[in-house]
Amino acid sequence: MARITVEDCLNNVENRFALVHLAAQRSRQILKGSSPLVNCRNKYIVTSLREIADEKVIFEPEGQTADSEAKND
Repeated sequence: MARITVEDCLNNVENRFALVHLAAQRSRQILKGSSPLVNCRNKYIVTSLREIADEKVIFEPEGQTADSEAKND
Protein backbone atom coordinates (compact mmCIF):
# COMPACT_ATOMS: atom_id res chain seq x y z
CA MET A 1 0.00 0.00 0.00
CA ALA A 2 1.22 3.50 -0.81
CA ARG A 3 2.34 5.84 1.92
CA ILE A 4 -0.31 8.29 3.16
CA THR A 5 0.67 11.98 3.37
CA VAL A 6 -0.77 15.03 5.06
CA GLU A 7 -1.22 16.62 1.64
CA ASP A 8 -3.48 13.72 0.60
CA CYS A 9 -5.73 14.49 3.55
CA LEU A 10 -5.63 18.29 3.27
CA ASN A 11 -7.46 18.06 -0.05
CA ASN A 12 -10.51 16.95 1.95
CA VAL A 13 -10.13 19.04 5.14
CA GLU A 14 -10.01 22.82 5.41
CA ASN A 15 -6.77 23.11 7.44
CA ARG A 16 -4.17 21.19 9.45
CA PHE A 17 -5.88 21.85 12.77
CA ALA A 18 -9.11 20.31 11.51
CA LEU A 19 -7.12 17.36 10.15
CA VAL A 20 -5.43 16.69 13.50
CA HIS A 21 -8.72 17.01 15.36
CA LEU A 22 -10.57 14.69 12.97
CA ALA A 23 -7.80 12.08 12.84
CA ALA A 24 -7.50 11.98 16.64
CA GLN A 25 -11.25 11.69 17.09
CA ARG A 26 -11.57 8.93 14.50
CA SER A 27 -8.56 7.06 15.95
CA ARG A 28 -10.25 7.02 19.36
CA GLN A 29 -13.43 5.66 17.79
CA ILE A 30 -11.53 2.83 16.10
CA LEU A 31 -9.61 2.10 19.31
CA LYS A 32 -12.90 1.79 21.22
CA GLY A 33 -14.25 -0.79 18.77
CA SER A 34 -15.68 1.03 15.77
CA SER A 35 -14.94 -0.89 12.59
CA PRO A 36 -12.57 0.79 10.11
CA LEU A 37 -14.08 2.11 6.88
CA VAL A 38 -11.04 1.11 4.80
CA ASN A 39 -9.30 -2.22 4.57
CA CYS A 40 -5.75 -1.83 5.91
CA ARG A 41 -3.55 -3.41 8.54
CA ASN A 42 -2.03 -0.24 9.96
CA LYS A 43 -2.17 1.40 13.37
CA TYR A 44 -5.28 3.37 14.34
CA ILE A 45 -3.94 6.80 13.36
CA VAL A 46 -2.81 5.67 9.90
CA THR A 47 -6.15 3.96 9.35
CA SER A 48 -7.98 7.16 10.28
CA LEU A 49 -5.78 9.21 7.90
CA ARG A 50 -6.51 6.74 5.10
CA GLU A 51 -10.23 7.13 5.78
CA ILE A 52 -9.91 10.92 5.59
CA ALA A 53 -7.91 10.77 2.35
CA ASP A 54 -10.52 8.44 0.82
CA GLU A 55 -13.30 10.85 1.89
CA LYS A 56 -14.94 8.21 4.09
CA VAL A 57 -14.78 10.56 7.10
CA ILE A 58 -15.50 14.30 6.93
CA PHE A 59 -14.97 17.22 9.31
CA GLU A 60 -18.04 19.16 10.44
CA PRO A 61 -17.21 22.11 12.70
CA GLU A 62 -19.07 22.04 16.00
CA GLY A 63 -22.44 23.71 15.73
CA GLN A 64 -22.57 23.38 11.93
CA THR A 65 -24.68 20.41 11.00
CA ALA A 66 -27.05 19.99 8.09
CA ASP A 67 -29.98 20.84 10.40
CA SER A 68 -28.49 24.11 11.63
CA GLU A 69 -27.58 25.18 8.08
CA ALA A 70 -31.17 24.58 6.95
CA LYS A 71 -32.49 26.76 9.78
CA ASN A 72 -30.18 29.63 8.80
CA ASP A 73 -31.53 29.76 5.23
